[in-house]
Amino acid sequence: MHSFMADNQITNKIWNIAGTLRDAGVSYSDYLEQITFLLFLKMIDENLEMSKISPDLQLFSMDGIDLPEDFKWSVLVSMQGSDLLEYYANLLNDLSQRKGMIGEIYRGARNKVEKASLLKKVIDMINNVEWNSLSEDVKGDIYEGLLERIAQDTKSGAGQYFTPRALINAIVRCVNPRITVNTRIADPCCGSGGFLLAVKKLFGITQSQILNIALRDRVFHGTEFVDSTYRMCLMNLLLHGIGTFNGVPPIKCQDSLAHAPADNELCDYVLTNPPFGTKSSETIEVEKKDKEGNLVTVQEKAKDNYVRQDFIVSTSNKQLNFVQHIKSMLRVGGLAAVVVPDNVLFQDTGGGETIRRNLLKTCDLHTILRLPTGIFYRPGVKANVIFFEKRPASEVTHTREVWIYDYRTNIKHTLKQNPLKESDLEDFIACYNPQDRHHRTETFNAETNPNGRWRKFTIDEILKRDKTSLDITWIKSDNDDGDYSLPELLDIILEKGENIKNAIDELVALLADIKE
Repeated sequence: MHSFMADNQITNKIWNIAGTLRDAGVSYSDYLEQITFLLFLKMIDENLEMSKISPDLQLFSMDGIDLPEDFKWSVLVSMQGSDLLEYYANLLNDLSQRKGMIGEIYRGARNKVEKASLLKKVIDMINNVEWNSLSEDVKGDIYEGLLERIAQDTKSGAGQYFTPRALINAIVRCVNPRITVNTRIADPCCGSGGFLLAVKKLFGITQSQILNIALRDRVFHGTEFVDSTYRMCLMNLLLHGIGTFNGVPPIKCQDSLAHAPADNELCDYVLTNPPFGTKSSETIEVEKKDKEGNLVTVQEKAKDNYVRQDFIVSTSNKQLNFVQHIKSMLRVGGLAAVVVPDNVLFQDTGGGETIRRNLLKTCDLHTILRLPTGIFYRPGVKANVIFFEKRPASEVTHTREVWIYDYRTNIKHTLKQNPLKESDLEDFIACYNPQDRHHRTETFNAETNPNGRWRKFTIDEILKRDKTSLDITWIKSDNDDGDYSLPELLDIILEKGENIKNAIDELVALLADIKE
């Protein structure tokens, strides 16, 4: 078994090359993508070599892995100069057109390391490690470590796919999923796979072989819209033992809002952090019938496609669409934990109030965690986590009380000086009471503890509020002293800028809806 030291040495090697490439103009995320391509090939090659010695030694079956005839890892390693660049470019192009798992990983793949000597360096580094002999934990940790470092590099923009791990772990501990072989857990915006992996880590390797196979092949599902992020997510999951090299990918690369979930896709748990920003600027491919009645694929702006029978409001606000979509994904009794920006809790444009009232009526929206700024890689974001359970259709309003934990007022975090740690959320987890969330105790008391962070509101109190706003705060802010450090001031300026930008987006969306 490889020691932690070996794991660290490999990570450092990988990271040292990242620095060299960075100087040559290759971004961290492009580098990680190339590592993903090469790592996949090296591990398949190791598997092929093992199977030649004995079929019992191979770690995964090669069914569904459709390699080009003339591909040999040893050939790739032996090449250099323009020959290497040409061979690798052709190889990626060939793999991207294959069927099955291999085609998924290499869809749209391109070599972004244009200097042959640097590409050779990356190949040699990967060649010098026996990847299949590393334990799942070590392989997974190396890759996860790279993803985290890339997210921290603000210039790369990769942070937008990265939810702070401390927050993910706290959410997973609160939801406390009970898993059987038939459980379905999904993340419709899975980024690099953090939520799914946190659940897997919570369970580790169980005593039951059948459950372990289910955790590998059946329990986890997800969607990711961006090709390069999808690939990294797939690799991250594979290295952590979710999915198999030759199986059906556990996640799909598509716009999750484009389709209503089928009955056999309904989930027991949905854990997710949908992308921030209210407008959809992407174009997506949609199948439509032409005049002759043939199915053709056309490009449409993503927002034009969200006319869904299961949505109660048709809106161009992406977050509100995600809230509606996640509710549709749950089976009755299913639980969701969703990171949402403040506008979902208070805004009325785009049908916000209608969606909130519907959520309170059809689900038990039992908990809201108010998050501080300074914990996400996008500055100034004001976000919350909403926890709700889907209930059977009926005339009664299922939410009876909403418990709110204010971890925002008078809390200061920054990504570098004071990043969010799991221990910061221990008090929230204790208040949430994952073992029995129906028995909870307020820490707020109007007389003795007016600044208590944990407080409940009855459904009657909430329905009386203007626009049924769930954006509720009661703790007195002590921010009036003006005693800010320079990084805090910059954060505040960025936050104000972000708020103005969001307000403009809202206005544009509103005007677009009026024009339509």
